[in-house]
Amino acid sequence: MRIFRRRGFVITLAVIVLGGLALYLGNSSTLAGPEPGQRPFLLAHRGLAQTFDLTGVTADTCTATRIHPPQVRYLENTLPSLRAAFAAGADAAEIDVQLTKDGQLAVFHDATLDCRTDGTGTIAEHTLDELRKLDVGYGYTADGGATYPLRGHGVGLLPTVPEVFAALPGRELKLDLKHDAAAEGEAVVAFLRTLPPDRLKTVTVTGGDKAVAAVADRLPTVRTSSKAIIKRCLLRYFGEGWTGHVPEACRHRELIIPAQYGQWLWGWPNRFVSRMRAADTRVVIVRYVGGWSAGYDTPADAATLPDDWTGAVWTNRVDVIAPLLR
Repeated sequence: MRIFRRRGFVITLAVIVLGGLALYLGNSSTLAGPEPGQRPFLLAHRGLAQTFDLTGVTADTCTATRIHPPQVRYLENTLPSLRAAFAAGADAAEIDVQLTKDGQLAVFHDATLDCRTDGTGTIAEHTLDELRKLDVGYGYTADGGATYPLRGHGVGLLPTVPEVFAALPGRELKLDLKHDAAAEGEAVVAFLRTLPPDRLKTVTVTGGDKAVAAVADRLPTVRTSSKAIIKRCLLRYFGEGWTGHVPEACRHRELIIPAQYGQWLWGWPNRFVSRMRAADTRVVIVRYVGGWSAGYDTPADAATLPDDWTGAVWTNRVDVIAPLLR
């Protein structure tokens, strides 16, 4: 009887060891290596513009008043900024989207105009014509208000989504919807339906759950992302991904992954990125600073990327990062 118990223990141990080995071999990124011919995909956050210190930032912080001394003259979410980002090597650019009082899709980030412009109130309280008169570089300062180096350089530069698409033909764009309302998503859908199919393939839409759901439901092949989408995908992948299978919830998505959390995902980084790419899902790596997503903006930041990374890299300074990763 003791012999049978010992034999059963040995068989169980062997099954566990072999199972663990199979799990390792099937999900080892080191053994897989990067996909041949793939390189990092550079996502320019709001174009090429000013960076700022994230220390102590809250949802209400006016980031324009804490910028680093300007190294470029561009203003975020403007056509000159976006053109400069692509010229510097960006593969795609993210723009922020809000509805104006007269139903236009304006490209602007903040909840209010008071921080970085010479206007007041919200985008939704103004018509596009009123917004065109503002200076979107008015409030930027790197020295506590002693000087405003970009004041006067942003008059009339606030664009609309259709203008951005028209000015950047063939370029890949990500639309980040700033208000979690179905109406905002529906307005974006109405515009996207005017695009030819090949251009629609170059679009990603992210934002709040309700706004993005309105897009995902009506345009299911457009790449989308929201907190609910990412959570649903990763929970199912955690349960199934060890087999190499990518759940349906992870298809046609964008997954924003803080670097320090990627290690918990099956096949991270190379196999995970490859599996998601095959499902038309882009994996975007970000730094995570003080509870906020942060870009890879300096040589020191770039040095912390996973070895042989071929997913997307979120950056505010594509002019600095592109030469390092190419």
